[in-house]
Amino acid sequence: MNIIEIIKNFPQVKFVDQKLDTISATVSREDLAEVATKLVNDYGLTLATLFGTDNRRENQTYGVQVVFGNDTSHEWLKLSASIPENDPRYPSITATVMAAHWYERYLQDMFGITAVGHPDPRRLVSHENIPEGAFPLRKDFALSTKLEKAHVAYPMHHVAGEGIFEIPVGPIHAGIIEPGHFRFNVAGERILTLEGKLFFTHKGVEKLLEDKTVAAGLPFIERLSGDMAASHALAFVQAVEKISACQVSARAQYLRTLICELERITMHIHDLANIGGMGTGYSFIAANGFRIKERLMRLSNVIFGNRFWRGAIVPGGFALDITNERLEKILSISKLACSEMQGIVAQALASDGFLERLQTTGVLPLEAAKAFGALGIAARASGLDRDVRRDHPYAAYGQYPLELAKASKGDVHARYLIRLDELKASLALIEKIIKNIPAGEIKTAFEIKNGFALGAVEAWRGEILCALEIKNGVIERCFPRDPSFCNWALFGIMGPGNIVPDFPLINKSLNLSYSGTDL
Repeated sequence: MNIIEIIKNFPQVKFVDQKLDTISATVSREDLAEVATKLVNDYGLTLATLFGTDNRRENQTYGVQVVFGNDTSHEWLKLSASIPENDPRYPSITATVMAAHWYERYLQDMFGITAVGHPDPRRLVSHENIPEGAFPLRKDFALSTKLEKAHVAYPMHHVAGEGIFEIPVGPIHAGIIEPGHFRFNVAGERILTLEGKLFFTHKGVEKLLEDKTVAAGLPFIERLSGDMAASHALAFVQAVEKISACQVSARAQYLRTLICELERITMHIHDLANIGGMGTGYSFIAANGFRIKERLMRLSNVIFGNRFWRGAIVPGGFALDITNERLEKILSISKLACSEMQGIVAQALASDGFLERLQTTGVLPLEAAKAFGALGIAARASGLDRDVRRDHPYAAYGQYPLELAKASKGDVHARYLIRLDELKASLALIEKIIKNIPAGEIKTAFEIKNGFALGAVEAWRGEILCALEIKNGVIERCFPRDPSFCNWALFGIMGPGNIVPDFPLINKSLNLSYSGTDL
Protein backbone atom coordinates (compact mmCIF):
# COMPACT_ATOMS: atom_id res chain seq x y z
CA MET A 1 0.00 0.00 0.00
CA ASN A 2 1.47 3.38 -0.95
CA ILE A 3 1.28 6.48 1.23
CA ILE A 4 -1.58 8.13 -0.67
CA GLU A 5 -3.69 5.02 -0.11
CA ILE A 6 -2.70 4.90 3.56
CA ILE A 7 -3.60 8.48 4.43
CA LYS A 8 -7.03 8.04 2.82
CA ASN A 9 -7.81 5.98 5.93
CA PHE A 10 -7.25 9.03 8.13
CA PRO A 11 -10.03 11.61 7.78
CA GLN A 12 -8.15 13.94 10.13
CA VAL A 13 -5.15 14.08 7.74
CA LYS A 14 -5.27 16.61 4.90
CA PHE A 15 -3.24 15.88 1.77
CA VAL A 16 -1.18 18.89 0.61
CA ASP A 17 0.93 17.76 -2.34
CA GLN A 18 3.33 15.18 -3.73
CA LYS A 19 6.72 15.98 -5.19
CA LEU A 20 8.72 13.02 -6.47
CA ASP A 21 9.01 10.52 -3.59
CA THR A 22 7.69 12.82 -0.83
CA ILE A 23 4.05 13.33 0.13
CA SER A 24 3.19 16.28 2.34
CA ALA A 25 0.12 16.34 4.57
CA THR A 26 -1.18 18.19 7.62
CA VAL A 27 -2.89 17.17 10.83
CA SER A 28 -3.99 19.00 13.96
CA ARG A 29 -1.66 19.00 16.93
CA GLU A 30 -4.34 17.17 18.92
CA ASP A 31 -4.40 14.30 16.42
CA LEU A 32 -0.69 14.15 15.60
CA ALA A 33 0.33 11.51 18.16
CA GLU A 34 -2.64 9.26 17.45
CA VAL A 35 -2.06 9.35 13.69
CA ALA A 36 1.69 8.81 14.09
CA THR A 37 1.09 5.80 16.31
CA LYS A 38 -1.27 4.17 13.82
CA LEU A 39 1.04 4.87 10.89
CA VAL A 40 3.84 3.04 12.71
CA ASN A 41 1.92 0.26 14.44
CA ASP A 42 -0.86 -0.48 11.96
CA TYR A 43 0.72 0.38 8.61
CA GLY A 44 4.38 -0.44 9.24
CA LEU A 45 5.79 2.99 8.43
CA THR A 46 9.06 4.02 10.06
CA LEU A 47 9.35 7.25 12.04
CA ALA A 48 12.39 8.55 10.15
CA THR A 49 12.90 12.02 11.62
CA LEU A 50 11.12 14.82 13.48
CA PHE A 51 12.05 18.49 13.46
CA GLY A 52 10.65 21.91 14.24
CA THR A 53 10.09 25.05 12.20
CA ASP A 54 9.45 28.64 13.21
CA ASN A 55 6.57 29.97 11.10
CA ARG A 56 5.63 32.91 13.31
CA ARG A 57 6.39 35.53 10.70
CA GLU A 58 3.76 33.99 8.41
CA ASN A 59 1.03 32.82 10.79
CA GLN A 60 2.11 33.09 14.46
CA THR A 61 2.74 29.35 14.74
CA TYR A 62 5.55 26.87 15.08
CA GLY A 63 5.55 23.65 13.11
CA VAL A 64 6.23 20.06 14.16
CA GLN A 65 7.29 18.10 11.09
CA VAL A 66 7.27 14.31 11.38
CA VAL A 67 8.72 12.27 8.52
CA PHE A 68 7.76 8.64 7.97
CA GLY A 69 9.35 6.18 5.57
CA ASN A 70 7.46 3.60 3.54
CA ASP A 71 10.19 1.20 2.45
CA THR A 72 7.94 -0.99 0.30
CA SER A 73 6.76 1.89 -1.92
CA HIS A 74 10.06 3.85 -1.65
CA GLU A 75 8.21 6.95 -0.40
CA TRP A 76 8.35 9.48 2.41
CA LEU A 77 5.48 11.18 4.22
CA LYS A 78 5.99 14.57 5.85
CA LEU A 79 3.19 15.11 8.34
CA SER A 80 2.97 18.68 9.64
CA ALA A 81 1.18 20.04 12.68
CA SER A 82 0.83 23.75 13.51
CA ILE A 83 1.58 24.73 17.11
CA PRO A 84 0.22 28.10 18.34
CA GLU A 85 2.86 30.62 19.38
CA ASN A 86 0.99 31.43 22.58
CA ASP A 87 0.58 27.76 23.57
CA PRO A 88 3.54 25.75 22.17
CA ARG A 89 2.43 22.29 23.25
CA TYR A 90 1.12 19.08 21.72
CA PRO A 91 0.49 15.51 22.98
CA SER A 92 3.76 13.56 22.97
CA ILE A 93 4.38 10.98 20.24
CA THR A 94 7.04 9.28 22.40
CA ALA A 95 4.38 8.08 24.81
CA THR A 96 3.40 5.50 22.16
CA VAL A 97 6.25 5.60 19.59
CA MET A 98 9.59 5.35 21.36
CA ALA A 99 11.60 6.34 18.26
CA ALA A 100 10.47 9.96 18.79
CA HIS A 101 12.07 10.24 22.24
CA TRP A 102 15.22 12.26 21.49
CA TYR A 103 13.59 14.27 18.72
CA GLU A 104 10.93 15.64 21.06
CA ARG A 105 13.47 16.52 23.74
CA TYR A 106 15.56 18.25 21.06
CA LEU A 107 12.47 20.16 19.93
CA GLN A 108 11.88 21.31 23.49
CA ASP A 109 15.44 22.61 23.91
CA MET A 110 15.76 24.26 20.51
CA PHE A 111 12.25 25.70 20.01
CA GLY A 112 10.55 25.64 23.40
CA ILE A 113 7.82 23.32 22.07
CA THR A 114 6.67 20.91 24.77
CA ALA A 115 5.61 17.34 24.05
CA VAL A 116 3.06 16.86 26.84
CA GLY A 117 3.26 13.41 28.38
CA HIS A 118 6.82 12.64 27.25
CA PRO A 119 8.15 9.90 29.58
CA ASP A 120 11.52 11.65 29.99
CA PRO A 121 11.09 15.42 29.60
CA ARG A 122 14.59 16.34 30.82
CA ARG A 123 16.77 18.61 28.75
CA LEU A 124 18.81 16.97 26.01
CA VAL A 125 21.06 19.57 24.36
CA SER A 126 20.86 22.36 26.94
CA HIS A 127 23.19 21.60 29.82
CA GLU A 128 23.11 23.07 33.30
CA ASN A 129 24.81 26.30 32.21
CA ILE A 130 22.12 27.21 29.66
CA PRO A 131 19.47 29.53 31.13
CA GLU A 132 15.81 28.62 30.92
CA GLY A 133 13.93 30.32 28.09
CA ALA A 134 16.85 30.19 25.63
CA PHE A 135 15.66 28.57 22.39
CA PRO A 136 18.39 28.88 19.74
CA LEU A 137 16.42 27.77 16.68
CA ARG A 138 13.70 30.36 17.03
CA LYS A 139 14.10 32.95 14.29
CA ASP A 140 14.36 35.82 16.76
CA PHE A 141 17.32 34.21 18.56
CA ALA A 142 20.36 35.98 17.10
CA LEU A 143 23.40 33.92 16.19
CA SER A 144 25.60 36.40 18.09
CA THR A 145 23.67 35.98 21.37
CA LYS A 146 25.87 35.60 24.46
CA LEU A 147 23.98 33.68 27.12
CA GLU A 148 24.31 34.28 30.82
CA LYS A 149 25.73 31.32 32.72
CA ALA A 150 23.02 29.42 34.59
CA HIS A 151 22.81 26.52 37.04
CA VAL A 152 19.77 24.54 35.95
CA ALA A 153 19.66 21.07 37.47
CA TYR A 154 20.22 18.11 35.14
CA PRO A 155 19.23 15.00 37.13
CA MET A 156 20.81 11.76 35.95
CA HIS A 157 19.25 8.41 36.77
CA HIS A 158 20.38 6.65 39.94
CA VAL A 159 19.96 3.19 41.41
CA ALA A 160 19.95 2.85 45.20
CA GLY A 161 20.72 -0.21 47.29
CA GLU A 162 23.39 -2.01 49.26
CA GLY A 163 26.46 -2.75 47.16
CA ILE A 164 25.36 -0.47 44.30
CA PHE A 165 28.01 1.93 43.07
CA GLU A 166 28.02 4.72 40.51
CA ILE A 167 30.86 5.14 38.02
CA PRO A 168 31.15 8.38 36.03
CA VAL A 169 33.13 8.19 32.78
CA GLY A 170 34.04 11.30 30.77
CA PRO A 171 33.19 13.71 29.32
CA ILE A 172 36.96 14.03 28.78
CA HIS A 173 38.44 10.69 27.72
CA ALA A 174 41.92 9.21 27.55
CA GLY A 175 41.77 8.88 23.76
CA ILE A 176 41.52 11.62 21.15
CA ILE A 177 37.74 11.42 20.93
CA GLU A 178 35.10 14.04 21.45
CA PRO A 179 33.44 14.66 24.82
CA GLY A 180 30.64 12.46 26.12
CA HIS A 181 29.68 11.56 29.67
CA PHE A 182 28.52 8.05 30.62
CA ARG A 183 27.08 7.14 34.00
CA PHE A 184 27.14 3.52 35.17
CA ASN A 185 25.24 2.07 38.10
CA VAL A 186 26.93 -1.22 38.95
CA ALA A 187 26.89 -4.13 41.36
CA GLY A 188 30.50 -5.23 41.39
CA GLU A 189 31.50 -5.04 37.73
CA ARG A 190 28.05 -5.92 36.43
CA ILE A 191 26.26 -2.97 34.81
CA LEU A 192 22.74 -2.35 36.11
CA THR A 193 22.02 0.86 34.20
CA LEU A 194 23.95 2.93 31.69
CA GLU A 195 23.08 6.46 30.65
CA GLY A 196 24.85 8.84 28.30
CA LYS A 197 24.97 12.62 28.35
CA LEU A 198 26.17 14.26 25.14
CA PHE A 199 25.97 17.68 23.43
CA PHE A 200 29.04 19.16 25.13
CA THR A 201 30.24 20.88 21.94
CA HIS A 202 27.09 22.09 20.23
CA LYS A 203 28.20 23.79 17.00
CA GLY A 204 25.00 25.65 16.08
CA VAL A 205 25.12 24.39 12.48
CA GLU A 206 21.35 24.60 11.96
CA LYS A 207 21.48 28.27 12.95
CA LEU A 208 24.58 28.92 10.88
CA LEU A 209 22.87 27.49 7.79
CA GLU A 210 19.91 29.87 8.00
CA ASP A 211 19.89 32.40 5.14
CA LYS A 212 22.99 30.91 3.51
CA THR A 213 23.13 29.99 -0.14
CA VAL A 214 23.39 26.31 -1.02
CA ALA A 215 27.02 26.78 -2.06
CA ALA A 216 27.88 28.52 1.21
CA GLY A 217 26.07 25.88 3.26
CA LEU A 218 27.72 22.81 1.72
CA PRO A 219 31.09 23.14 3.56
CA PHE A 220 29.22 23.13 6.89
CA ILE A 221 27.36 19.98 5.87
CA GLU A 222 30.57 18.21 4.86
CA ARG A 223 32.03 18.93 8.29
CA LEU A 224 29.11 17.74 10.40
CA SER A 225 30.94 14.47 10.92
CA GLY A 226 34.35 14.34 9.28
CA ASP A 227 34.34 10.61 8.60
CA MET A 228 31.04 10.82 6.65
CA ALA A 229 31.73 13.96 4.60
CA ALA A 230 30.74 12.44 1.24
CA SER A 231 27.54 10.86 2.55
CA HIS A 232 26.33 14.01 4.31
CA ALA A 233 27.16 16.08 1.23
CA LEU A 234 25.19 13.70 -0.99
CA ALA A 235 22.10 13.79 1.24
CA PHE A 236 22.17 17.60 1.21
CA VAL A 237 22.70 18.07 -2.54
CA GLN A 238 20.06 15.45 -3.37
CA ALA A 239 17.54 17.52 -1.42
CA VAL A 240 18.65 20.65 -3.32
CA GLU A 241 18.34 18.85 -6.65
CA LYS A 242 14.87 17.51 -5.85
CA ILE A 243 13.64 20.99 -5.01
CA SER A 244 15.09 22.43 -8.21
CA ALA A 245 14.17 19.50 -10.50
CA CYS A 246 17.81 19.03 -11.49
CA GLN A 247 18.57 15.91 -13.52
CA VAL A 248 22.05 14.72 -12.62
CA SER A 249 24.04 12.95 -15.34
CA ALA A 250 24.55 9.19 -15.26
CA ARG A 251 28.32 9.53 -14.98
CA ALA A 252 28.00 11.82 -11.96
CA GLN A 253 25.61 9.37 -10.30
CA TYR A 254 28.12 6.55 -10.79
CA LEU A 255 30.95 8.66 -9.39
CA ARG A 256 28.85 9.61 -6.36
CA THR A 257 28.12 5.95 -5.68
CA LEU A 258 31.79 5.09 -6.07
CA ILE A 259 32.94 7.74 -3.57
CA CYS A 260 30.34 6.79 -0.96
CA GLU A 261 31.34 3.12 -1.20
CA LEU A 262 35.01 4.06 -0.86
CA GLU A 263 34.07 6.02 2.26
CA ARG A 264 32.24 2.92 3.50
CA ILE A 265 35.14 0.49 3.04
CA THR A 266 37.59 3.00 4.55
CA MET A 267 35.57 3.25 7.75
CA HIS A 268 34.57 -0.42 7.91
CA ILE A 269 38.27 -1.29 7.83
CA HIS A 270 38.82 1.26 10.59
CA ASP A 271 36.07 -0.29 12.71
CA LEU A 272 37.21 -3.87 12.15
CA ALA A 273 40.66 -2.79 13.36
CA ASN A 274 39.37 -0.65 16.23
CA ILE A 275 36.91 -3.23 17.59
CA GLY A 276 39.35 -6.08 17.18
CA GLY A 277 42.47 -4.34 18.44
CA MET A 278 41.58 -1.43 20.70
CA GLY A 279 38.43 -3.07 22.05
CA THR A 280 39.89 -6.48 22.88
CA GLY A 281 43.64 -5.92 23.07
CA TYR A 282 44.26 -8.00 19.94
CA SER A 283 46.87 -5.48 18.79
CA PHE A 284 47.88 -7.33 15.62
CA ILE A 285 44.56 -6.51 13.95
CA ALA A 286 44.65 -2.86 15.07
CA ALA A 287 48.16 -2.18 13.84
CA ASN A 288 47.55 -3.72 10.43
CA GLY A 289 44.00 -2.44 10.02
CA PHE A 290 44.99 1.18 10.63
CA ARG A 291 47.87 0.73 8.19
CA ILE A 292 45.44 -0.45 5.51
CA LYS A 293 42.97 2.34 6.25
CA GLU A 294 45.78 4.88 5.87
CA ARG A 295 46.34 3.68 2.29
CA LEU A 296 42.73 4.52 1.43
CA MET A 297 42.89 7.93 3.08
CA ARG A 298 46.00 8.73 1.07
CA LEU A 299 44.09 7.68 -2.04
CA SER A 300 41.46 10.31 -1.21
CA ASN A 301 44.22 12.88 -0.77
CA VAL A 302 45.70 12.07 -4.18
CA ILE A 303 42.36 12.44 -5.98
CA PHE A 304 40.63 15.23 -4.02
CA GLY A 305 43.40 16.96 -2.11
CA ASN A 306 42.06 15.91 1.29
CA ARG A 307 41.87 12.66 3.27
CA PHE A 308 38.11 12.51 3.86
CA TRP A 309 36.47 12.41 0.39
CA ARG A 310 35.45 16.05 0.71
CA GLY A 311 34.81 18.41 -2.18
CA ALA A 312 33.73 15.71 -4.61
CA ILE A 313 29.93 15.84 -4.42
CA VAL A 314 28.40 19.18 -5.41
CA PRO A 315 24.93 20.38 -6.46
CA GLY A 316 24.32 19.25 -10.01
CA GLY A 317 26.79 16.40 -10.03
CA PHE A 318 30.47 15.88 -9.33
CA ALA A 319 33.24 18.42 -8.84
CA LEU A 320 35.93 16.85 -11.02
CA ASP A 321 36.13 13.93 -13.38
CA ILE A 322 38.18 10.85 -12.56
CA THR A 323 40.30 9.49 -15.38
CA ASN A 324 40.29 5.81 -16.37
CA GLU A 325 43.82 5.51 -15.05
CA ARG A 326 42.74 6.78 -11.64
CA LEU A 327 39.64 4.58 -11.65
CA GLU A 328 41.90 1.57 -12.16
CA LYS A 329 44.11 2.79 -9.32
CA ILE A 330 41.06 3.08 -7.07
CA LEU A 331 40.05 -0.48 -7.93
CA SER A 332 43.49 -1.99 -7.37
CA ILE A 333 44.00 -0.22 -4.02
CA SER A 334 40.49 -1.17 -2.87
CA LYS A 335 40.97 -4.82 -3.84
CA LEU A 336 44.27 -5.04 -2.01
CA ALA A 337 42.89 -3.30 1.09
CA CYS A 338 39.83 -5.55 1.33
CA SER A 339 41.83 -8.71 0.64
CA GLU A 340 44.43 -7.88 3.28
CA MET A 341 41.79 -6.98 5.84
CA GLN A 342 39.84 -10.17 5.22
CA GLY A 343 42.99 -12.21 5.88
CA ILE A 344 43.84 -10.34 9.07
CA VAL A 345 40.30 -10.64 10.42
CA ALA A 346 40.25 -14.36 9.62
CA GLN A 347 43.22 -14.83 11.95
CA ALA A 348 41.46 -12.95 14.72
CA LEU A 349 38.21 -14.90 14.30
CA ALA A 350 40.18 -18.14 14.67
CA SER A 351 41.05 -17.13 18.23
CA ASP A 352 38.74 -18.47 20.95
CA GLY A 353 39.77 -15.63 23.25
CA PHE A 354 38.84 -13.05 20.63
CA LEU A 355 35.44 -14.65 19.99
CA GLU A 356 34.74 -14.90 23.72
CA ARG A 357 34.99 -11.11 24.02
CA LEU A 358 32.64 -10.44 21.07
CA GLN A 359 29.97 -13.10 21.37
CA THR A 360 26.93 -12.37 23.61
CA THR A 361 28.39 -8.92 24.44
CA GLY A 362 26.22 -5.81 24.08
CA VAL A 363 23.11 -7.53 22.76
CA LEU A 364 20.46 -5.33 21.12
CA PRO A 365 17.21 -7.32 20.78
CA LEU A 366 15.19 -6.89 17.60
CA GLU A 367 12.22 -5.47 19.54
CA ALA A 368 14.41 -2.74 21.03
CA ALA A 369 16.00 -1.97 17.65
CA LYS A 370 12.52 -1.43 16.19
CA ALA A 371 11.21 0.57 19.15
CA PHE A 372 14.18 2.96 19.30
CA GLY A 373 14.41 3.39 15.53
CA ALA A 374 17.90 1.90 15.32
CA LEU A 375 19.75 2.49 12.06
CA GLY A 376 22.56 0.99 10.02
CA ILE A 377 24.70 -1.87 11.25
CA ALA A 378 23.16 -1.72 14.73
CA ALA A 379 19.76 -2.41 13.18
CA ARG A 380 20.78 -5.01 10.59
CA ALA A 381 22.84 -7.02 13.09
CA SER A 382 19.68 -7.37 15.23
CA GLY A 383 17.56 -8.57 12.30
CA LEU A 384 16.02 -5.25 11.25
CA ASP A 385 16.14 -5.43 7.46
CA ARG A 386 16.51 -1.78 6.37
CA ASP A 387 18.93 0.00 4.07
CA VAL A 388 18.17 3.20 2.14
CA ARG A 389 20.30 2.07 -0.80
CA ARG A 390 17.70 -0.60 -1.45
CA ASP A 391 14.54 0.81 0.16
CA HIS A 392 14.82 4.36 -1.26
CA PRO A 393 17.32 3.97 -4.12
CA TYR A 394 19.45 6.96 -5.15
CA ALA A 395 22.54 7.68 -7.27
CA ALA A 396 23.38 4.42 -9.13
CA TYR A 397 22.11 2.05 -6.44
CA GLY A 398 18.84 1.37 -8.24
CA GLN A 399 20.79 -0.19 -11.12
CA TYR A 400 22.85 -2.45 -8.86
CA PRO A 401 20.59 -3.94 -6.20
CA LEU A 402 22.41 -4.97 -3.04
CA GLU A 403 22.06 -8.22 -1.18
CA LEU A 404 22.10 -6.91 2.36
CA ALA A 405 24.27 -8.42 5.04
CA LYS A 406 22.02 -9.40 7.94
CA ALA A 407 22.30 -11.12 11.31
CA SER A 408 19.97 -11.73 14.22
CA LYS A 409 21.96 -12.15 17.45
CA GLY A 410 22.47 -8.41 17.87
CA ASP A 411 25.78 -8.69 19.74
CA VAL A 412 29.22 -7.20 19.06
CA HIS A 413 30.14 -10.33 17.10
CA ALA A 414 27.13 -9.90 14.80
CA ARG A 415 27.99 -6.24 14.19
CA TYR A 416 31.57 -7.26 13.45
CA LEU A 417 30.53 -9.86 10.87
CA ILE A 418 28.09 -7.44 9.23
CA ARG A 419 30.99 -5.08 8.56
CA LEU A 420 33.01 -7.92 7.09
CA ASP A 421 30.16 -8.87 4.75
CA GLU A 422 29.53 -5.26 3.76
CA LEU A 423 33.22 -4.92 2.89
CA LYS A 424 32.81 -7.70 0.31
CA ALA A 425 29.57 -6.21 -1.05
CA SER A 426 31.10 -2.73 -1.36
CA LEU A 427 34.13 -4.03 -3.24
CA ALA A 428 31.88 -5.96 -5.63
CA LEU A 429 29.84 -2.81 -6.25
CA ILE A 430 32.95 -0.71 -6.80
CA GLU A 431 34.09 -3.20 -9.44
CA LYS A 432 30.75 -2.97 -11.24
CA ILE A 433 30.71 0.83 -11.09
CA ILE A 434 34.22 1.15 -12.53
CA LYS A 435 33.56 -1.46 -15.21
CA ASN A 436 30.27 0.05 -16.37
CA ILE A 437 30.64 3.78 -15.72
CA PRO A 438 29.20 5.71 -18.68
CA ALA A 439 30.92 8.56 -20.45
CA GLY A 440 29.47 12.06 -20.41
CA GLU A 441 29.26 15.27 -18.45
CA ILE A 442 29.80 15.27 -14.71
CA LYS A 443 27.89 18.43 -13.78
CA THR A 444 24.53 19.91 -14.76
CA ALA A 445 23.87 23.63 -14.47
CA PHE A 446 20.57 24.53 -12.82
CA GLU A 447 18.77 27.33 -11.04
CA ILE A 448 18.14 27.04 -7.29
CA LYS A 449 14.39 27.04 -6.68
CA ASN A 450 12.24 27.34 -3.57
CA GLY A 451 10.60 24.40 -1.86
CA PHE A 452 11.07 21.46 0.49
CA ALA A 453 12.69 18.08 -0.05
CA LEU A 454 14.35 15.20 1.73
CA GLY A 455 17.75 13.77 0.89
CA ALA A 456 18.36 10.20 2.09
CA VAL A 457 21.68 8.34 2.03
CA GLU A 458 22.78 5.07 3.63
CA ALA A 459 26.16 6.09 5.02
CA TRP A 460 28.48 3.52 6.54
CA ARG A 461 27.00 4.31 9.99
CA GLY A 462 23.42 4.16 8.76
CA GLU A 463 20.72 6.34 7.29
CA ILE A 464 21.30 10.08 6.92
CA LEU A 465 18.12 12.06 6.32
CA CYS A 466 18.53 15.73 5.40
CA ALA A 467 15.35 17.82 5.56
CA LEU A 468 15.81 21.03 3.59
CA GLU A 469 13.61 24.04 2.87
CA ILE A 470 14.79 26.76 0.51
CA LYS A 471 13.05 30.13 0.51
CA ASN A 472 13.95 33.19 -1.57
CA GLY A 473 16.91 31.26 -2.94
CA VAL A 474 18.56 30.65 0.45
CA ILE A 475 18.29 28.05 3.19
CA GLU A 476 15.23 28.66 5.36
CA ARG A 477 15.56 25.45 7.42
CA CYS A 478 17.94 22.51 7.28
CA PHE A 479 17.93 19.56 9.66
CA PRO A 480 20.58 17.00 8.69
CA ARG A 481 19.88 13.98 10.90
CA ASP A 482 22.94 11.80 11.43
CA PRO A 483 22.30 8.11 12.23
CA SER A 484 24.19 8.54 15.51
CA PHE A 485 21.33 10.70 16.81
CA CYS A 486 19.08 7.63 16.68
CA ASN A 487 21.62 5.13 18.00
CA TRP A 488 23.21 6.78 21.05
CA ALA A 489 20.27 5.87 23.29
CA LEU A 490 20.78 2.18 22.44
CA PHE A 491 23.52 1.96 25.06
CA GLY A 492 20.83 2.03 27.74
CA ILE A 493 19.61 -1.29 26.32
CA MET A 494 22.95 -2.83 25.33
CA GLY A 495 24.94 -2.00 28.47
CA PRO A 496 23.03 -3.60 31.38
CA GLY A 497 24.01 -7.19 32.08
CA ASN A 498 27.53 -6.74 30.77
CA ILE A 499 30.62 -5.94 32.82
CA VAL A 500 32.21 -2.48 32.86
CA PRO A 501 35.26 -3.52 30.75
CA ASP A 502 32.86 -4.52 27.97
CA PHE A 503 31.62 -0.96 27.50
CA PRO A 504 34.53 0.24 25.30
CA LEU A 505 33.97 -2.78 23.09
CA ILE A 506 30.22 -2.15 22.82
CA ASN A 507 30.92 1.52 22.13
CA LYS A 508 33.37 0.71 19.33
CA SER A 509 30.94 -1.78 17.81
CA LEU A 510 28.61 1.16 17.06
CA ASN A 511 31.30 3.84 16.55
CA LEU A 512 28.83 6.70 16.81
CA SER A 513 29.62 10.30 15.99
CA TYR A 514 29.56 12.90 18.74
CA SER A 515 29.97 15.71 16.21
CA GLY A 516 27.28 14.41 13.86
CA THR A 517 24.82 14.38 16.75
CA ASP A 518 25.79 17.71 18.25
CA LEU A 519 24.64 19.99 15.45
